Amino acid sequence: MTYSIALAGKGGTGKTTVAGMLIKYLVNKEKTPIIAVDADSNANLNEVLGLEVTETIGNAREEMKKGVVPGGITKDVFMSMKLEQAVVETPDYDLIVMGQPEGQGCYCAANTLLTGFIERLTDNYPYLVMDNEAGMEHISRLTTKNVDILLIVSDTSRRGILAAVRINDLAKNLSIGVGKTYLIVNQVKEELSGTVLEMLDKADLELAGTIPEDKTIYEYDLNGRPTIEISDDNRAIKAAFAIFDNII
Repeated sequence: MTYSIALAGKGGTGKTTVAGMLIKYLVNKEKTPIIAVDADSNANLNEVLGLEVTETIGNAREEMKKGVVPGGITKDVFMSMKLEQAVVETPDYDLIVMGQPEGQGCYCAANTLLTGFIERLTDNYPYLVMDNEAGMEHISRLTTKNVDILLIVSDTSRRGILAAVRINDLAKNLSIGVGKTYLIVNQVKEELSGTVLEMLDKADLELAGTIPEDKTIYEYDLNGRPTIEISDDNRAIKAAFAIFDNII
């Protein structure tokens, strides 16, 4: 049975970078193969992993809508073929990217395709890591559901913590089937304040740990280098791995 971990959080908190750290951790622990899912229309998990993406679920849907279907095959067979082509394969993990929706502001069809395709794929992978779009919409649309761990990522800002609390509350209220929810506070410069800890205590949101702000990660990201290639001795990587040791 697939062990699934979904990531959520406000934009700018380093959620996708943490998703890359998690995939790096699972590979190091030989918990493979992994299916990595970029469920954000503004996809960039492939950059963290150093992978080139040429096909997405959104693109496949768009082609089918435009009638780009070869003669002699049905639309169902065409979509199945395109979805298979959208899987980027590596020895330890594969990546599937949702990509842009088929119309402005409309994600429904792409989400439905993504959800159905994930359900078909998961039997082939013992671990699934899903990087969701920033905010709360993926919870409301039930893109994130039936996961073992919901990992909410925040920075140290009040807005980031409040967004994490709201995501946690929404997941509870919608009963989307989350085994356990944890918060990781990323890009930390100093110990968390008593105010932040009090907010988390009142919200019944368990703090899994903190990841320090790190110049190397910033430079890798700035220069377009895959952060998954950062040394295991890096202090942010070590902090993330210590968190994952405790929760996985």
